[in-house]
Amino acid sequence: MIDCGEGTQLQMRKNRIKFSRLNHIFISHLHGDHYFGLPGLLSTYGMMKRTAQLHIYAHKDLEILLKDIILSFSKNSSYEILFHTIDPNKKELICEDRSIKVYTIPLKHRIPCCGFLFEEKERPLHLNKPMTDYYKVPLYQLNLIKNGADYTKPDGEVIENKKLTLPATPIRRYAYCSDTIYLEKIIPQIEQVDLLFHEATFAEEESARAKETFHTTAKQAATIAWKAKVKKLIIGHFSARYTEDTLLKTEATSIFNETSLANEGDSYEI
Repeated sequence: MIDCGEGTQLQMRKNRIKFSRLNHIFISHLHGDHYFGLPGLLSTYGMMKRTAQLHIYAHKDLEILLKDIILSFSKNSSYEILFHTIDPNKKELICEDRSIKVYTIPLKHRIPCCGFLFEEKERPLHLNKPMTDYYKVPLYQLNLIKNGADYTKPDGEVIENKKLTLPATPIRRYAYCSDTIYLEKIIPQIEQVDLLFHEATFAEEESARAKETFHTTAKQAATIAWKAKVKKLIIGHFSARYTEDTLLKTEATSIFNETSLANEGDSYEI
């Protein structure tokens, strides 16, 4: 989960997201609309008798803010909450498992803030089955070949890996850029991502207000997407002044056509 505002649990239930599937929470910054849902969620996990560890990645002050709240309901907690301190001011690897890496994306807001880049690890090569059958490659060698090894036949002949494999499935990358002023220095890090979420709090007519509050306009978000050559853009975090979001989408698509609005309950396949 990225950020945890008020109403998070309601949305999880509404969209039939299993609470047990959530093991990692990434908090971009410590404005209330991005973390006020955490105390209730942590309490709910206690009542559910959760046993799996829960990892929270955030600025160091979050653990301090939540300490007393957690102590009030978790003296005999059934699960462990692990806080991982991140530095929003620098790009760094903060989480890694067998299939994915998560990096921070330094942003510029009124308080320390960062986005997150989710990047799949390189996948193994695909086997060219007709060729592995032709050369009678034994089963125990197949995993080695998928990971780049050549095959040596019993008579000593070496069959190059490229004859036995097909290219691996390309890795997928998703970038989440939370509250920030227009910031071109993030472009190299998010270049050509498959999907970019970027805040678009204001329309262009409020660009002065956007700059004053360290937010971005829809047109500016689209400009970032265009310059970074991303494949698809989702804009969100709209100001409450906009009862209709079509203005923001129109402004964004004038720069970057592959733009969608972030609507509650929508899902996107990467």
